[in-house]
Amino acid sequence: MNHKKIEEYLLSMPNARLDYPFGKEVAVYKIDEKMFALIAEGSDPVRLSLKCDPKLALALREKYESVMPGYHLNKKHWNTLVVSGQLSDQEIKDLIFHSYQLVTKS
Repeated sequence: MNHKKIEEYLLSMPNARLDYPFGKEVAVYKIDEKMFALIAEGSDPVRLSLKCDPKLALALREKYESVMPGYHLNKKHWNTLVVSGQLSDQEIKDLIFHSYQLVTKS
C-alpha cells in the first residue's frame, strides 16, 4: 500500500479527519480529538503508527520485522509499521480498523 491508498482508507472511517498538530512532518488522523493513526510525511517506505491492543502489539512485533514499538508514542499501546510489503494490504487495513475501533470505544 502506498501513502495515498493508506490515507484514503484512513479518511474513509466515519468522522475521521486529518490534522497536523505536530507540524508538517507528521500527518495525524483523528476521531474527534483522539489520534488513531499517524504517518511520517515523506517516509519511504511509509511509516504508519497505529494504536493497538497491548497483547496484539507484542505478538505483531515478534512476528514481523516491519512492526516496531510506536515511534514517539506509548510503546505499550502503539506500533509503528514500516509498509514495505511484509504485511499484506488487508492486514494493514485490519490494523487500521482495529486502531479506529480502540479509539472510538474509549
